[in-house]
Amino acid sequence: MAPVKAAGAVAVAAAALSLALLSYFVSGFIRKPSCGAYQKAVRKARGKRGVVGAIGNTPLIKINSLSEATGCEILAKCEFMNPGGSVKDRVAVKIIEEALESGKLAQGGVVTEGSAGSTAISLATVAPAYGCKCHVVIPDDAAIEKSQILEALGATVERVRPVSITHRDHFVNIARRRASEATGLAARESSTRSHHVNGKLQNGELPSVFPAGCKGGFFADQFENLANFRAHYEGTGPEIWEQTGGNLHAFVAAAGTGGTVAGVSKFLQEKNPNIKSFLIDPPGSGLFNKVTRGVMYTREEAEGRRLKNPFDTITEGIGINRMTNNFWIAKLDGAFKGSDMEAVEMSRFLLKNDGLFVGSSSAMNCVGALRAAQLLGPGHTIVTILCDNGIRHLSKFHNPQYLADHGLTPTATGLEFMGIA
Repeated sequence: MAPVKAAGAVAVAAAALSLALLSYFVSGFIRKPSCGAYQKAVRKARGKRGVVGAIGNTPLIKINSLSEATGCEILAKCEFMNPGGSVKDRVAVKIIEEALESGKLAQGGVVTEGSAGSTAISLATVAPAYGCKCHVVIPDDAAIEKSQILEALGATVERVRPVSITHRDHFVNIARRRASEATGLAARESSTRSHHVNGKLQNGELPSVFPAGCKGGFFADQFENLANFRAHYEGTGPEIWEQTGGNLHAFVAAAGTGGTVAGVSKFLQEKNPNIKSFLIDPPGSGLFNKVTRGVMYTREEAEGRRLKNPFDTITEGIGINRMTNNFWIAKLDGAFKGSDMEAVEMSRFLLKNDGLFVGSSSAMNCVGALRAAQLLGPGHTIVTILCDNGIRHLSKFHNPQYLADHGLTPTATGLEFMGIA
């Protein structure tokens, strides 16, 4: 991993410019239907207290530059305007509320998760609103600012080396164990009332990573927990339908856990089977081949060429080489492959032409939206997701030196990197 270097004044200025322009931009293109499920959701949210009530009902804006270049209306759901800064706020709320309702999580308990960043940040943001704490296990090649944000939010953070999901020390598997450890600690304290004495438990065990008084642990399990899918099937999908008045032709998104693309695609195709849903997949992910050929593999892992270490991508939070419970539910009509270079170039193009300062997954989604526009032709309405902004990607995706070290310095002046003159 290249040395961490903040993008400095240039990135800060870019972020400020982006926010200023976006404020003006959104005012002209926000979709606010007058009735229906969207307004019911707004009224319901206003009835909630605190930060949770501000999650969801995000603006749907038109991306002028991409729309003009393709002859389509390309719309983007501004999920970075959620309180925790990403689309994962919806998932965090749904996971915690369902866990509390089922009794699997108690107030005073610890929510654990293995995450490359955004879901963890969302859990750390909303957990205190439910009287809970958050413990996160994160791969050490994720952007360092994500760990810094998590710690600032009060979460405890473990950074671990990236390994295969089949390894016991994969960050997701460690997070699962931490939940069991927290539950075990709570059970021991309940039965023996033991406490830390001189750095050890009374029974001689080493101290837990969790403090005395913990009310147990709950593993959020965003990849397999169908609360993820339900957050988008019950929230994001209906909002898109209402904000477009049902007048859309396609939805495009990348997948990590698969919750967003599954929830939105299933809802939209139940409303109108003619609406197409597409996946955009980054390098190293096997989902493109799963959708298009029915087989989970990547070109880099073809027979006789399988790599000891999986092929990597600079995009964070998207791309995977296994099927999740959430992704199985997706109703997809096709898939596109995107490259790291296309994502980098797209992010710079959007900042220059639209004042949108986006993260790596958001940029890849816009690559997918443009691919869908090229496939369908002019006159179509295409919706995608702006998952988060670029502020939590300064050390990698928006770091010129990091990009140069990986041969990804952007050079395009327009959309020639997408085959558009």
